[in-house]
Amino acid sequence: MEQFYKKFYNDDNNRYLILGINPGRFGAGVTGIPFTDSKRLKSVCGIAYTGKETHEPSSVFVYDMINAFGGTVEFYKHFYIHSVFPLGFTATGKNQKEINYNYYDSKELTDSVYSDIIENIKKQIALGVNTDTCFCFGNGKNEHFLRKLNESEGFFKSIVALEHPRFIMQYKSKSKNEYIDKYLSAFREVLNK
Repeated sequence: MEQFYKKFYNDDNNRYLILGINPGRFGAGVTGIPFTDSKRLKSVCGIAYTGKETHEPSSVFVYDMINAFGGTVEFYKHFYIHSVFPLGFTATGKNQKEINYNYYDSKELTDSVYSDIIENIKKQIALGVNTDTCFCFGNGKNEHFLRKLNESEGFFKSIVALEHPRFIMQYKSKSKNEYIDKYLSAFREVLNK
């Protein structure tokens, strides 16, 4: 994680914040880097990793999009990816398998982490991100929560929601390139202002 942030963020660039939901168990839950599984950490980011080998569909989409944008150096020069809530959760699903659990999956969990979510976003903003536009990965519950929170806290002037990478890979994989184009168009629109 330290190598990643030194490699791509060791400067004073003013970046746009992208907020996902919370870390997934095969991406940031392992590497500490949002939407980055161990395979892409090594093969795309060029950072050695000796821990558990993981594959996360969201990471595949994100790095295909980053490649289409112009590569990791160019993308991370302009954008900073994090999560509405910085810790990952799991639950026991069907067949007693461990599954990802989102901060919004129960009212009790949302209520218990609400003040921490506010504190987390304040910390991300304090890093010097651009607060004109925040991008939201997820145009369902994550977007709804973030917009409502933004109305009360006034973190950003606008929020642009994009379909979540996991949703795209799980349900719309045949249209992946169309979604990549949609992402790139949204990102370039703010950069060209």
